[in-house]
Amino acid sequence: MWRHCSLAKYAAGGVCKSTTRLDGKTVLITGANTGIGKETALDLAMRGARVIMACRDVEKGEEAAASIRASYPEAQVEVRELDLADTCSIRAFAQKFLREVNQLHILINNAGVMMCPYTKTVDGFEMHIGVNHLGHFLLTSLLIGLLKRSAPARIVVVSSLAHNFGWIRFHDLQSQGSYNSGLAYCQSKLANVLFTRELASRLKGTNVTVNSVHPGTVNSDLTRHSTLMTILFTIFSVFLKTPREGAQTSIYCAIAEELHSISGKHFSDCAPAFVAPQGRSAETARRLWDVSCELLGIEWD
Repeated sequence: MWRHCSLAKYAAGGVCKSTTRLDGKTVLITGANTGIGKETALDLAMRGARVIMACRDVEKGEEAAASIRASYPEAQVEVRELDLADTCSIRAFAQKFLREVNQLHILINNAGVMMCPYTKTVDGFEMHIGVNHLGHFLLTSLLIGLLKRSAPARIVVVSSLAHNFGWIRFHDLQSQGSYNSGLAYCQSKLANVLFTRELASRLKGTNVTVNSVHPGTVNSDLTRHSTLMTILFTIFSVFLKTPREGAQTSIYCAIAEELHSISGKHFSDCAPAFVAPQGRSAETARRLWDVSCELLGIEWD
């Protein structure tokens, strides 16, 4: 029993201890219908924020919103449709959002796919790089003006420890030459770290910060595409974080007072975390930025 408790405590990791209130603040969270996204939405709603849950599956999003209201009747949560695998959906979402919402203080790029079979987004991007990186890249570019006007504002990018095992394969970014779902996932998580680094550099002096997080190994449905991962997660569940525990670092980076001027950093367990050498390359970050703009057909200086 003692050993089980110790392991569970180890898995839990850091806890956000901030008592910050968010009354009058607006938060946007992608993929907020399940897992750490839903738990993040619940926590920030309990702090008084208006939380907009951007979900691909609106029905599941509404179920999650109802669950949050059941836990906290005063929650200001609303669901909007957003498919990060479709740039038309992203643009339509942003257009409607900018028309109807006049402030955005916290953007949490949380949604993601993991180890799915080789598939392409509507626009022909490999699914991992398309959703985890390019989709959020485009969304952030469309909302950055509102974030600047709402400053002080924060952006949180959910990455992973998996970035350590990733490389940006500029010669085959879409994995057309060869495909390994694990490596494709790792590449997309490295892209998250590099995007954070380059965006932070470009946001200097705007009072908008951006940091990336590793939520920990969380027991969620993100492994649904991999039978092996599902089995392993079941066997080693004692080592895994609950979604609530996994959400703590996202919450911490979104609200902690001591991070008000910290930008371009990586966090895990509510503390600064190691970044792999390939995630610290300014040259790679700039090149990925340029390639991303080219793929999306946008200019973002």
